[in-house]
Amino acid sequence: MNKDLLEKGAILQRDKETYAIAPHIPGGITTPAMLRKLADVAEKYNAAAIKITGAQRIAIVGLPADKLDEIWSFLGEKPGAAIGLCVRSVKICPGTTFCKKGQQDAVTVGLELDKRYHGFELPWKFKMGVSGCMNDCGETCIKDVGLVGKPKGWTIKVGGNGGGRARLSETLVENIATNEEAIAIVDKIVNWFKELGKVGRLGKIIEDTVGIDKFKEEILG
Repeated sequence: MNKDLLEKGAILQRDKETYAIAPHIPGGITTPAMLRKLADVAEKYNAAAIKITGAQRIAIVGLPADKLDEIWSFLGEKPGAAIGLCVRSVKICPGTTFCKKGQQDAVTVGLELDKRYHGFELPWKFKMGVSGCMNDCGETCIKDVGLVGKPKGWTIKVGGNGGGRARLSETLVENIATNEEAIAIVDKIVNWFKELGKVGRLGKIIEDTVGIDKFKEEILG
């Protein structure tokens, strides 16, 4: 029976024969040249659809398995980490780079986190979000780790996830003044999760092991 092809970043579709791929687009920010390549692939290989995903990627749906290597080569990219036990996505809002409501630089911080962690292997799937203001367009409320920009700095949230057992993230710390400090705290959270090695979403693991108060102590010292 056919199944997802992790090494090719390919997700088996409902017909049990064709696949979808989602080339990595950090923060959903891309170029006209890349958009043309995606359109060329869809046309050349008779894709069933091109779909904008919730993780700020563009999925090409309905591709034949025997053409996946050729397609990735044409795109000039490694297979995107849209599946697997890793950091799958860093959802980024426009922040102060583009948005009139932005209070912190979500694009710079989000792209740095994406550079460090997209595809980083962990005991379970892991998602991040970065929002430049309290409107939370990066959906940090349902991410394993999220940063929210406020006038005095970053609020860092942990433990959220969507799905059948959805839970909202909890505030770990507020008013982190610099991007560097905020990223360093995210580093500690990711390393804590990796070293613990337990299977499951971060919020449930925190709840089942040390509890949020002890977790704060371990991360923040």
